[in-house]
Amino acid sequence: MKAIHLSAAGIDSLKICDISPPQPGYGEVLIRQHAVSLNYLDLALATGKFGAVSQPVIPGADSAGEIVESGEGVEGWQIGERVVPGMMSHWHAGAIRSQHHQILRGVTTNGGLAEYAVVPAESLVRIPDFLNWQQAATLPIAATTAWNAIVRGKIQPGSTVLLLGTGGVSLFALQYAKAAGARVIIISSSDEKLDRVKALGADDGINYHEVPEWDQRVLKLTEGHGADLVLESVGGSTFAKSINAAAHNGTIFVIGFVGGAEVSMPVLPVMQKKLNIVGNNTGSTSDLRAAVRAIETSTIYPVIDRIFTFADTRKAYRYLEAAGHIGKVVISLDA
Repeated sequence: MKAIHLSAAGIDSLKICDISPPQPGYGEVLIRQHAVSLNYLDLALATGKFGAVSQPVIPGADSAGEIVESGEGVEGWQIGERVVPGMMSHWHAGAIRSQHHQILRGVTTNGGLAEYAVVPAESLVRIPDFLNWQQAATLPIAATTAWNAIVRGKIQPGSTVLLLGTGGVSLFALQYAKAAGARVIIISSSDEKLDRVKALGADDGINYHEVPEWDQRVLKLTEGHGADLVLESVGGSTFAKSINAAAHNGTIFVIGFVGGAEVSMPVLPVMQKKLNIVGNNTGSTSDLRAAVRAIETSTIYPVIDRIFTFADTRKAYRYLEAAGHIGKVVISLDA
């Protein structure tokens, strides 16, 4: 089968190779993969920001495919079912534990950038009928992360959600928040991007190049209340402003560090506002199932910026690295 191997840091190290298809063991299924969506995690791994690659690995934390073979001990699944595997395949439900970090799809074990993959059956979630392969491939990390933010932020009608940027998680959070009856404010460096997300339902947009003190603008737009949920996807360079823009009893849901992994923040407003600063590590299979259920119930279509071919995998990574996208970047494994 055709697969992508990553053996060292650098996008140029992503190479197409021919290897034998894997065989499912006890409790596992073999899936024919049709599409992969890229996340910052995938880019960080390929560029060395996630640590050294200890051995050649097939990257791609997210994929969508169909079951073509089952190993012994698999129940409740049929050949031909359309599925997405969770990224942390041993985290089925409940609170995260240290052992769940040991198996990370596309990082410590082989992932989606191959024609076939073996995954634990317990990590699978069925794909809604109205989503195609490319849309379904965006669900495991981005949709689950956004859903967990909405849940932890206790978003309901009348809530205000602040989204930093227009990536895949932000746009899933936008769609979930609007389905819940919330107001959504998005910041971006581009008026064109802001126009596009407003067409998707965002209520207000702030260009942070034109308005560097965007936290003050959020407070003004909300008549001093602030945002009940801030989806903090940037990290070090924006954290203090996210704290200022947050409402009393609000939640800052931390999902990324593209603007720096080290944070300097004022402690007093965290105390005065009784803020909830919540870390995130994607989610369990149960979380993914809940996120997909919400997508199915509300008929949410994932936003895809661009689809690349398998042969253009490197171009897809570089496109994601350029950070000009809105929504998800997807690689199709179908000819």
